[in-house]
Amino acid sequence: MQGTGEELFDHIVQCISDFLDYMGMKNTCLPLGFTFSFPCRQTGIDKGTLVSWTKGFKATDCEGNDMVEMLREAIKRRNEFDLDIVALVNDTVGTMMTCAYEDPKCEIGLIVGTGCNVCYMEEMTNIETAEGDEGHMCINTEWGGFGENGELDDIRTRFDREVDEGSLNVGKQTFEKMTSGMYLGEIVRQILIDLTRRGLLFRGRITERLKTPGIFETKFLSQIERYWGGENMSILQHLGLDSTCDDSIIVKEVCGTVSRRAAQLCGAGMAAVVEKIRENRGLDRLEITVGVDGTLYKLHPHFSSILKETVGELAPKCNVSFVLSEDGSGKGAALITAVARSLGDRPIDKYLYAMRFSDETLLDIMNRFKREMENGLGKDTNPTATVKMLPTFVRSIPDGSEKGDFIALDLGGSNFRILRVKVSHEKRQTVQMESQIYDTPEDIMHGSGTRLFDHVAECLGDFMEKQKIKDKKLPVGFTFSFPCAQTKLDEGILLTWTKRFKASGVEGADVVKLLNKAIKKRGDYDADIMAVVNDTVGTMMTCGFDDQRCEVGIIIGTGTNACYMEELRHIDLVEGDEGRMCINTEWGAFGDDGMLEDIRTEFDREIDRGSLNPGKQLFEKMVSGMYMGELVRLILVKMAKEGMLFEGRITPELLTKGKFETKHVSAIEKTKEGLSKAKEILTRLGVEPSHEDCVAVQHVCAVVSFRSANLIAATLGAILLRLKDNKGSPRLRTTVGVDGSLYKMHPHYARRLHKTVRRLVPESDVRFLLSESGSGKGAAMVTAVAYRLAEQSRQIAQTLAEFQLTKAQLLEVKERMRAEIQRGLSKETHELASVKMLPTFVRRTPDGTGKRGQKYQLSNLQIFQI
Repeated sequence: MQGTGEELFDHIVQCISDFLDYMGMKNTCLPLGFTFSFPCRQTGIDKGTLVSWTKGFKATDCEGNDMVEMLREAIKRRNEFDLDIVALVNDTVGTMMTCAYEDPKCEIGLIVGTGCNVCYMEEMTNIETAEGDEGHMCINTEWGGFGENGELDDIRTRFDREVDEGSLNVGKQTFEKMTSGMYLGEIVRQILIDLTRRGLLFRGRITERLKTPGIFETKFLSQIERYWGGENMSILQHLGLDSTCDDSIIVKEVCGTVSRRAAQLCGAGMAAVVEKIRENRGLDRLEITVGVDGTLYKLHPHFSSILKETVGELAPKCNVSFVLSEDGSGKGAALITAVARSLGDRPIDKYLYAMRFSDETLLDIMNRFKREMENGLGKDTNPTATVKMLPTFVRSIPDGSEKGDFIALDLGGSNFRILRVKVSHEKRQTVQMESQIYDTPEDIMHGSGTRLFDHVAECLGDFMEKQKIKDKKLPVGFTFSFPCAQTKLDEGILLTWTKRFKASGVEGADVVKLLNKAIKKRGDYDADIMAVVNDTVGTMMTCGFDDQRCEVGIIIGTGTNACYMEELRHIDLVEGDEGRMCINTEWGAFGDDGMLEDIRTEFDREIDRGSLNPGKQLFEKMVSGMYMGELVRLILVKMAKEGMLFEGRITPELLTKGKFETKHVSAIEKTKEGLSKAKEILTRLGVEPSHEDCVAVQHVCAVVSFRSANLIAATLGAILLRLKDNKGSPRLRTTVGVDGSLYKMHPHYARRLHKTVRRLVPESDVRFLLSESGSGKGAAMVTAVAYRLAEQSRQIAQTLAEFQLTKAQLLEVKERMRAEIQRGLSKETHELASVKMLPTFVRRTPDGTGKRGQKYQLSNLQIFQI
């Protein structure tokens, strides 16, 4: 650290050599990212001149030289391997990039460890030391040097000055010496010596160990502030200090005071940064995330909370979240390297920039969707609303008392699934399921409605034959994953086909009647179709069977949609105000009225033009599995045409629609084997990709899938806010049932969705429950509930039937009453009459002739009410 620059970089190269040996990769020229945590003046992403050493480094012949060139020369001297040094990155920038990979709102990186520094995204128009006015650039503040011009002299103590005078860089890194882990222990040591000299500590005895610079490490601050009493005394004893209980209390107070000041100073600096960003953007309120790394922040028991408290106090118009970098700054350097290596000077971001959304944009989309929900629920606004908010007539989730033998049909894609679901009660409620999947050929999906429902009836007959239940008339639940208008549970009028279905003669017809007609035409079995449900409703009901707090269902697969439990008083399309009903949002059509034009890209429009339903289901086309792979393919073709990928080669396979599937996106984004999968998939498309091509394709896939997760999070956030408002609760606790291949199979999709929802709706505790049985079990559950309610109604009706009187019976009662009245009035029959007709001797009712003000006196009268 304090030798020559050549010795330092030879040591670094020795370590790289050992690592490449261990990895068995010495013969591969890999791209390298270099996290170099010292102030450098950069003229390019791979060029950085060291301004000055910090943190105890003092290697000669380095300051003023390019660190990348020094590393390259050291690699040449060793002459064992070759590496392509692509990027030089400060550790704060690496930390910011690591955290921004998971949280797009992260635009600040903070290190509080051995050293202390911050970076943030600044407007190019404000950076006079770099060319260009468009966009943003990350600025490495090197704020450790703050105070070198005397800005902090009024708050520096004599102990700060003693630490500075004993350092390798006197007069430099003033702020860092007051805040970072390298120096806090030394500040405490200087204070302890002073207090001991004054007879206030350790009985006035200064040990030789206490006189040793650096002996009191910053980790001791963290330990002393975390523990109490005997444990602290043992730490001091380890330092050769014979301490009493009172001594340990004083030492703890000293440590707390020094670390508190450090956290407050960092908080003040952070407040300055976030206020600048807020003013840059002209915002009344800024929402931003800080990615943080460093041992002091991570390990000290109070540092992070004091820092956050100070920022909140000094920057009240900024809502600042702090996210710990779990992978340090190295992953961020690798991300920067990957992007820089794959892109070089190629402007790939002109295609991908529009697919990245800030949280401000996502909150705006969330509010747009919330307004569309309200329009869909309103009687006057529903006809023109794109989000139709269809009532499903499902009024409750399973309550655990359902039982019986049910059939569930699940039609929503090329695979048609039939299930037999047995719900029984022994010691507890159990569900047994048997299922079979039948293919739905494309010619049937695009043929006539009669042919489609004949196919469904044929598959159902085959299933019942195999189950040996053709002689039974079992209750059937029909999951029909297309937008339907319902006026009752066993009716579904198809509004429009989606997901590539185009069977003629079905739109505007009741699908239950069409299926019953097909079953009747066969004549070899019978079925009682009790419920038609959307797949989202089926998913919610499936998960509701396991978690009765489940009140939202979402599908993120071939298509996408959501349902939730709405208050009946808000549903203008259904009579009644009491209770709740499940609403099928049909959110795939969100944006069909132009609501999302500002965030749609040229690739979204191209996909729409080539679809079976142009201008329809625009939101679904931006987020669902049916279109994601095609979206990536179109971007790759565009990049290849402009020479950014595959050396400009475009093969017939790459030009073929549907060749790049969404399952390929999932495979390419896998953490370990993603790049090898990319090479394998791209090779099958005939493009012979380079390593850089594979990295670039992985980057494109990540941006496209992340956009999908973000958009789903925004619309789901609107539903959660509505549930919260409906309940009038300060905090929402709910469960969301989820199904769909994209959510299940993509390696990062679920985690990204969950994190974004938590950011957008912070006042909620949401459990995401994966539907293990798909939506088919839910259809059976809806049927089971309907069957239970029907059976309850039958039994209640049977019980109450005797109370229901006909007009003839009432006329008979009237005649009998008249006869008894007469018998009661007659002296001869009075004794035998059941209606006694007793005289009261009240001879008249008030006639209204009493004079105003006339007083009546009732004397010696007592009134009893019994």
